This record gives sequence, structure tokens and C-alpha cells, in this order.
Amino acid sequence: MLDFPAVPDGLTAALLTRVDRSAYDVLTLAGPARVAAVADDLTVGDWLVLDRGTVVTALPRTSVLIRGDVRGRSRPQPLAANLDVVLLCVGMSGPPKVRRLERLLTLAWESGATPVVVLTKADLCHDPDEAVREVAPYAPGVEIVTVAAARGDVAALAPYATRTLVLLGASGAGKSTVVNALLGGDVMATGDIRDVDGKGRHTTTHRELLLLPGGGMIIDTPGLRGVGMAVAEEGLTLAFSDVEELASACRFADCRHETEPGCAVLSSVVAGDLGRDRVDSWRKLQRELAFQARRTDARLRAEESKKWKAISRAQRAAGKQR
Repeated sequence: MLDFPAVPDGLTAALLTRVDRSAYDVLTLAGPARVAAVADDLTVGDWLVLDRGTVVTALPRTSVLIRGDVRGRSRPQPLAANLDVVLLCVGMSGPPKVRRLERLLTLAWESGATPVVVLTKADLCHDPDEAVREVAPYAPGVEIVTVAAARGDVAALAPYATRTLVLLGASGAGKSTVVNALLGGDVMATGDIRDVDGKGRHTTTHRELLLLPGGGMIIDTPGLRGVGMAVAEEGLTLAFSDVEELASACRFADCRHETEPGCAVLSSVVAGDLGRDRVDSWRKLQRELAFQARRTDARLRAEESKKWKAISRAQRAAGKQR
């Protein structure tokens, strides 16, 4: 049974299960309801407080999954809140896109939840164990499981069925098929991979929270064609813990891992223990996060300046009226 948080007498706790432009779907002790949307920073999984059907506030989050906007704006986008586990779905119908996986792992670790890599479509892969070995170097410290959801084989996810889960991955990665298998029925629409370019169609067009038979909750999300980075320094450190550990052993604290003597990262690359591509990806994401941080700071400064200009105009107007 869903454990609702305590709220003051006369008010109602509600779980946000779907966000549309002008309204929210919520779940209360009295059942499902629909209420007017009040803010653009609330997301599926948020706990709300209602007063006679109107949203009063949102309760503090225990975790939140955020991605940077990939359309050129500086505001991050919350994808889901109050999560326990982020299931990163990677289809095994072709070579794994490890660069995308590294970015998703960075977001997942930054959320405060635990990432789990789910290799889907095991029935289309001739050697699932080899696929696990191929992905493992790019997901240090993360559990990797395989499923064949199309035939109902999601046994590897049973340990998580009592927790709050969110699925992330590209279109066509099999997220909705995994949701259906966990729910035991065809609840979410599914689609096929396009033969022309190997990409999936957006069969899920919105984020939606559903209750699992085991007592947990699961949030399906639309496929992410682009994985924009928000500020995620801790997430990057955890996603690249293998590289970060080596970097901490370099002779110089400001080592750039290029030609410096005593560089533990370069030594590992030369020895064949660490791929050069992984180091390059780590540094690329470091640069991207630094850029996002500068852009966010610039936006905050602009908003602060706009606020004080408005206050100044109001003061001048008040002075003229006197």
C-alpha cells in the first residue's frame, strides 16, 4: 500500500503521477484526481499538499533526476522526483552506445538515486554475457542486469519491485516493454525500431507514474534523443570513478593527463587498463559541465539584475506620485 506522508489537518497529501501543460494527475487516499498545474518545476513523483483540490505546496524531495535543456536554453528540466533506483535501459539489438550510457549514468548518480544498467532485448543478442562484459568498463560500481521483456523475462528486476523506479534510455530501448512486463499487462504502448536508421519511435510521449504489483512504483519516460548535462559534478565523479581514482594518484595535483610525467591516467592508458576513449569522454563532460555552470551563473545574474531594475522603476514611480 502506498505510504502517504502526514500533512496538517484539513489538507490532503497527493502524489503527482502525470504532468500536462495545464493540469496534473494525482493520487490521493481517496483515489485519483486531476488538479490545475501551478509551476513548471514540479514533476512526476513529487508529493504535493492540496487544500480542497488546489495545490498549496510541494514537500521536500529525497532525490530528483534532472537533465540540462538540449534546445539551447539554460534552465534544467526535472524528469522525476523521490526516486530510489534509475534503470538505464540499453538495447542489445546492436552495439551499445557507451557514450550515451556515460551521460545517463552521470545524471543518475547526481539524482541521489542508485543507477542500474538494464540490458534489454536479451532474446535478440547471441551472447548476453559478452554484452555485459562489453558495457562493464563504462559503468564502474554499477549493477548490470539483462532482461528479455518481450517474452516476460524481467526476473533480474524483481529485487527492485518494491521501490520507486524510473526508466531512462533512447527511443526503442524497450523501456515501455519492461514496464508492461513488470505490470503483467499491456499498459504502455510499444513500438518497433525503424529499419532505415535503427532508431526507435517515441511510443511514450509523457512521463507517467504507475503502481507495481509488488508495492513499488515505476515511472516511464519518453526516449531521450539528446542527453543534456545539468550541473552534475558529483554525478560525473561517480560515473567516472575509475578515472577519478587514477587522477588522484597523479604526481601533480593540476595534472591535465596529456604529457605530464607521473600521470597515473596516462600510465593506465599505455598499459591497456583504461581506454583512451573513456578519458576523452571524461574530459569532454568536464568541459560541458563547466560551460553549463557558467551559463547558469550568467542567467542567475541576469535575473537578479532584472529584479532590481524592476524594484528601481517601482521606487521611481512611487516617488513621482508623491
